[in-house]
Amino acid sequence: MAQSADPKPWQLNMGRGVTTSAQHAYDAHMLALWVCVVIGVLVFGAMAVAMFRFRKSRGVTAAQFSHNTTAEIIWTVVPIVILVLMAVPATQKLIAMYDTRDSEMTVKVTGVQWMWKYEYLGENVVLTSRLDRESDRLRQSRDTTRAELDAHGHYLLDVDNQLVLPTNTKIRFVVTADDVIHSWWVPAFGWKQDAIPGLVNEAWTEILEPGVYRGQCAELCGKDHGFMPIVVRAVPPAEFQTWLAAEKAKSAPAIPAPGEPGPADAAPAPSPDAAPAEAAASATQTPSAPAASAAG
Repeated sequence: MAQSADPKPWQLNMGRGVTTSAQHAYDAHMLALWVCVVIGVLVFGAMAVAMFRFRKSRGVTAAQFSHNTTAEIIWTVVPIVILVLMAVPATQKLIAMYDTRDSEMTVKVTGVQWMWKYEYLGENVVLTSRLDRESDRLRQSRDTTRAELDAHGHYLLDVDNQLVLPTNTKIRFVVTADDVIHSWWVPAFGWKQDAIPGLVNEAWTEILEPGVYRGQCAELCGKDHGFMPIVVRAVPPAEFQTWLAAEKAKSAPAIPAPGEPGPADAAPAPSPDAAPAEAAASATQTPSAPAASAAG
């Protein structure tokens, strides 16, 4: 599956992202951008007209005044109205980005030097995700060539265990750390969250498009900070349920075959005190060799 939502060469605008939160941020950005464009066109247009139409070389005499109450009211009230109109949708989207209610599943993310631990809460599935072995080998070898790095495809951005999530599902994240401060960041999701020891932060996402999305730890956390990649694989809900069932089966206890004794049927091991007691009983029941000879 190809990597999705990557920046493109010569990309000028921010990416739209693949989650509801990312698209909220994109919409707020585009609204502010177009408001700024309109203001810029009006202001610089008025400046251009004033400079060229009323220039001194045309014999225009400048007006002699220092204040204009009407103009001052206009250029004070209009920006306030614009800011209020922009603040209403921005505030609504900001509140929605932090509203984790009605989530359909919860994933606990724990930052550890220098890897990530994922727990699917309530499902008894736990994954540890660290830099893939090939990237680790290449970064530590003095003989690594540029051709080897290019052949890898996602050098320093690949992991041994991907975080698998369903699409079109509201997913709640609880984020913490075991040792130092980390930060879980996937740019295509449109948010990042600090992982702080002793503190649990919340976030949520709803991935709208299947794909592979990559990120990194975004908080300086030690010597291997640059080697804590994040890889999320988003799949349709039915495929996710199949994957989850397979992961549960891996961690389930083994079921004995028919006819084989189970753990409850196995003979109990003798206790440490049983051996001396059995030896003493055997000594009292078996006569010693000299005693047998005397009896003869």
